[in-house]
Amino acid sequence: MPIVQSIVHYLDKSADDQSTTLNATSAPMADSQAMDALLNQFNATFNGKTKGWGHFSDEHTGATLAHGLGEYLAGNLDFVDFTQQTANGFRALIDEHLPTGGPLLFVHARQGEAEFLTLALLHYREGFTLDEQGNVTTGRQLNLNQMTLAVRIDLTQWQSGQSKQYIAFTRDRGGKKLSEDFQTLLGCVEGVDATSETRTLLKAFGDFVESESMDESQSREKTDAVIDYASDQSKRGESITLEAFSSLVDETRPDAFYDYIRNKDYGLSPEIPPDKRTLQQFRRFTGRAGGMSISFDSHLLGDSIEYNEAQDRLIIKKVPDKLKAQLQERQ
Repeated sequence: MPIVQSIVHYLDKSADDQSTTLNATSAPMADSQAMDALLNQFNATFNGKTKGWGHFSDEHTGATLAHGLGEYLAGNLDFVDFTQQTANGFRALIDEHLPTGGPLLFVHARQGEAEFLTLALLHYREGFTLDEQGNVTTGRQLNLNQMTLAVRIDLTQWQSGQSKQYIAFTRDRGGKKLSEDFQTLLGCVEGVDATSETRTLLKAFGDFVESESMDESQSREKTDAVIDYASDQSKRGESITLEAFSSLVDETRPDAFYDYIRNKDYGLSPEIPPDKRTLQQFRRFTGRAGGMSISFDSHLLGDSIEYNEAQDRLIIKKVPDKLKAQLQERQ
């Protein structure tokens, strides 16, 4: 991913009762392989984090990142001034919510024909290494796994005006107010609930499989295909498209699933940001023994299927219609 410009400003706060100070950098960083590698690792980690997705509000003010970013892209504000202005806005956010500050990283980069702005408050951790004499020494390392405040903006999608989910931002699980204030500082409103949309898509897929009366092996094959596709999109930080998803569900009728969800009015967006946890919960449980074969999607466990470990029992609350009809014939 070629880097156009990058810079780090420092937001220093050593204790809860102290105000955050900004130590601004006066020039962008020089290009380096180390910076390229850091950005690649950051993106890989960021893609796996729980995120919100949204777009800039039409009502953003001069205090938001959206305003400064627009001025920078229009050529009215240089990169250093834009990032210093944005970094200064983070001071109040850190004062209100975080015990410490840290380096604030800005990266303007290209990937193919698209351009992105990545912004993240970085943190340190203690690491160990060996000196030339073979003695163990300690030193600080950047901890890319800790992403309390991080955002990636698809600048190309924003400027095209054809998307409502070109901003991906981290959600802090323990701080709802922090997430809300972070969005306010960005000038961002949420466009799509990734968890809800992913869950609805997978439910629609399960309903479609049941309506098509697929056998066990076919159902498992289709489930693996769509989950692999959605998981790959998640790793790349890209959205699931209903068109591509539908073609995997039925290769001979690539529009069948798309038509099904449209007719059933599931209310899904054409592009859905994948939620990693929801996808992991949808893998299938399978088992075969003594002439009995059982297979079901893992998300059904605890809902329509219960497992009692103490009594070694599997309880099915909703028997499939086809199986129910066969059982009734034997009564």
